[in-house]
Amino acid sequence: MHYNERFHTKIRFDFIKHQKKFFIASALLVVIGIISLFAVQLNLGVDFKAGTHMDLEVGAAITKEQAAETLDKLGYDNIELTLGGASNQRVSVRFDEVLEQTQVSEILKTFREQFGDQVTEEVNVVSPDMARELGVKTIYAVIIASIAIMIYVMIRFEWRFALAANIAILYDAFVVVALFSIFRLEVNLPFIAAVLTTIGYSINDKIVIFDRIRENLRFSKQKNKEQLAELVNASLWQTMARNIYTVLTVLIVAVSLYLFGSESIKLFALAKIIGLASGAYSSVCIASPLWLILRGDKPKPSKTAKAPVAS
Repeated sequence: MHYNERFHTKIRFDFIKHQKKFFIASALLVVIGIISLFAVQLNLGVDFKAGTHMDLEVGAAITKEQAAETLDKLGYDNIELTLGGASNQRVSVRFDEVLEQTQVSEILKTFREQFGDQVTEEVNVVSPDMARELGVKTIYAVIIASIAIMIYVMIRFEWRFALAANIAILYDAFVVVALFSIFRLEVNLPFIAAVLTTIGYSINDKIVIFDRIRENLRFSKQKNKEQLAELVNASLWQTMARNIYTVLTVLIVAVSLYLFGSESIKLFALAKIIGLASGAYSSVCIASPLWLILRGDKPKPSKTAKAPVAS
């Protein structure tokens, strides 16, 4: 750690000096993610894969074996089954086929015969056409969000900031998708909502850092890349506390949702946790060094003035 007198800032770690290590680690994760997406693909939920999702509120404690045995008697063995709710009283079953109403009634009747008349059901059916439509709209949503953010940053800053920010937020979104693919976690509509909100939170951190970089550029006449690297490092540490507090505030909420929320919201919360962590990392270790690379050795002329004191 050393004190930078030019920018009145304590530099605890030189991020720019180690940028190659960050780029290599990030590229390695991207390659692993791409391999996973091609090899094992995504574990698509009913929202993106034709089929039926059935929630049964049993009203009494039930084991996974009991539920599986009951469905096996009806000939349903290729299913995904999870338990949730208070004392495991809720059974969630995903069928890879679109069930007819008679089949749903038969399942409900069998569960009531075994566990009592208090059993209730909630059924969601997605047809093949609807699944394809949702998939296409999801891709459009991510593309439109990315383009809109890039245009906004270009208007507020410049194209170098916009390009660096967009690469970083797309990396954040891909990290969430890749980890869900690697660990075979279910991808559904709440997951897509988590990815889109991740993009929003991620760009916030980058805007804060870029705003400080631009402000420091106004008050410093830079002559070479080493001086620009010094400026970026100082800007990162001047905004570090604010970014950490912002991320921690949302992270505490996401972790609480994951630990204490219902089964239906756990994957959303987990996607948010991954996205927030990746966004904090990419803001410091990817977006800012990328801007420095794009900036090059010839900065624009600026007026010399006294450097601002870090707040």
